Amino acid sequence: MASARAAFEDGRWSRLAPAARKKVLHRIADRIEAEALALAVLGVRDNGTEMGMALKAEPGSAAGTFRYYAEALDKLAGEVAPTAPDVLGLVHRMPVGVVGAIVPWNFPLMIGAWKLAPALAMGNSVVLKPAETASLSLLRLAEICADCGLPDGVLNVVTGAGAETGAALAESMGVDVLAFTGSGATGRKLLEASARSNLKRCYLELGGKSPNIVFADAPDLRHAAKVSAAGIFRNSGQVCVAGSRLLVEQSIHDEFVALLVAEAEALRVGDPLDLSNTIGAVNSEDQLSRNLSFMDTARAEGGEIVTGGNRILEESGGTYMAPTIVTGVAQGHSLFQKEVFGPVLSVTPFKTEEEALRLANATEFGLASGVWTANLSRAHRMVAGIRAGVVHVNTYGGADNTVPLGGVGQSGNGHDKSLHALDKYVDLKTAWIQL
Repeated sequence: MASARAAFEDGRWSRLAPAARKKVLHRIADRIEAEALALAVLGVRDNGTEMGMALKAEPGSAAGTFRYYAEALDKLAGEVAPTAPDVLGLVHRMPVGVVGAIVPWNFPLMIGAWKLAPALAMGNSVVLKPAETASLSLLRLAEICADCGLPDGVLNVVTGAGAETGAALAESMGVDVLAFTGSGATGRKLLEASARSNLKRCYLELGGKSPNIVFADAPDLRHAAKVSAAGIFRNSGQVCVAGSRLLVEQSIHDEFVALLVAEAEALRVGDPLDLSNTIGAVNSEDQLSRNLSFMDTARAEGGEIVTGGNRILEESGGTYMAPTIVTGVAQGHSLFQKEVFGPVLSVTPFKTEEEALRLANATEFGLASGVWTANLSRAHRMVAGIRAGVVHVNTYGGADNTVPLGGVGQSGNGHDKSLHALDKYVDLKTAWIQL
């Protein structure tokens, strides 16, 4: 933190011309692309993501993010206020200073870039803490940034446990903004630490229990099933926006569940570095145990596990779980209300559009959602009515850097991606000049 503060105060990056910062961020993007395979392998070794997805979601996304904000940083101007003729009112966007960033283990390079690139683009210094179980790709990114001309001290990657390294960032009087992606429990601790210290702004992207709503008039049920399966089972369900709650119209319930089961059972789970496998590993033994404990609860509450629900490939020494679908899940059940963060899909039927909307909004979360319908008016009604930061229509996932990602309710505040993310890393300063 002292290193970041010194770098910010002496202006080696913060007072560099925007065009110069732009060149450095473009070089970083080029280098990430050049080392994409090696960076993806580092991430897979840490978190078990299947290689096909890791290449696209980690270095592929990170390079695009650095390039997006490199292009954006010299396009943003200040404001001239509509004042009286003898006054000049100016609004400047100033870098906040030192940004603390804490990122999770599921997509460390992608999510790290979502926070690093806009913070650096605006001239800030950053102290970044990776998750304890997934630091390799971000440590390499720090080396890449240094090689590409980012001045010493501007980016600092510090490993360690959340209770030590993360707490030090949260409680510091020298961190101006804290950006976090992770659990709601940790998010609350960060807010408490902010209150105890310097009232630093905290932007929290927390959990989700995202509804994926399939109406009987969906354009193509088979396609909807294929995309919906990917929306929950990719990266073994370890995706914050995963469509983990399927709400399906009663008249097509059995047909659609059968299509989903076929998709789930066709997935090849195994060694994430084997390109013939489509689903990799669960991150850790602890996470796998948590996933399996939900299966016991689901049975006890009256759910029916129609496929999966068990650990597989244990003889390999890896932590693998079969893609799992549980039907008969009611609103009060744990699988309906709690985030599993594993390859587990709950299924709940509905009869009317009004019931679907009520069920969609019946959790404390509000991160993402999906709607499948051929009725344009219904699609717009659902987009307006669902309380979530993202509503997919006739797809699930795939939104790029042009749109923001953030949630409402217990899914947090603030947004990653898009030009809106830049707002987190600037302070507005007014100049009121009497002429």
